[in-house]
Amino acid sequence: MATGLSWLCYYRAFATRPASRVAPIDKLSVVFVVIFAVAFLGEKLTWKTGNRCGIRRGGALLMVL
Repeated sequence: MATGLSWLCYYRAFATRPASRVAPIDKLSVVFVVIFAVAFLGEKLTWKTGNRCGIRRGGALLMVL
């Protein structure tokens, strides 16, 4: 149910906003998952995962600029 709702929101965002603004937010979803996993599930953040999240966040920032 959550997946279906997220897809509806995703398509609505593309229908109402330019793709150049929606796509970077979509690409940050992995970074948000890692943050929530560390904060709420007690997952350990390794350097490898942290570096990958940083690279992904930097790429999303470059897409916005």
